[in-house]
Amino acid sequence: MANTYTQIHIQCIMAVKFRQCVIQPAGKERLHQYITAIIQNNGHKLIAINSMPDHLHLFFGFRPNQSLSDLMRVVKGESSEWINKEKFNSSIFRWQEGYGAFSYSRSQIKAVAEYIANQEEHHRKKTFIEEYQLFLKQFEVEYDERYVFKPLE
Repeated sequence: MANTYTQIHIQCIMAVKFRQCVIQPAGKERLHQYITAIIQNNGHKLIAINSMPDHLHLFFGFRPNQSLSDLMRVVKGESSEWINKEKFNSSIFRWQEGYGAFSYSRSQIKAVAEYIANQEEHHRKKTFIEEYQLFLKQFEVEYDERYVFKPLE
């Protein structure tokens, strides 16, 4: 896009279907590499990625050549297909429908990348649900409790 200049930084958070704890440490690095390639192949720049057994954080420089919903559909669809093909899990892997997306200024890049890198530490103190609801509140995102990722029953 000639004469189009942007500086858009997005953190997306997506959960495993039914919040199953199936992202295993043994396959985590390969999953991150695969998703990094998806982001880059779609013209965006990955800044940070990390996952816990039941969810994943992506932080990237977003280019306006694609809608965010299209990018997330591609990331979730292609990574699910790859996980299943590689047989990382004994059952079929799926991401939960929906995701959270939050925008940041250039001055926040380092702090957000560090936050994502330290997921294990954060989740010693907070559950995924607590973390996710805190994001929604901090970013003043209106939401319906019925559609927020629920704790496991």
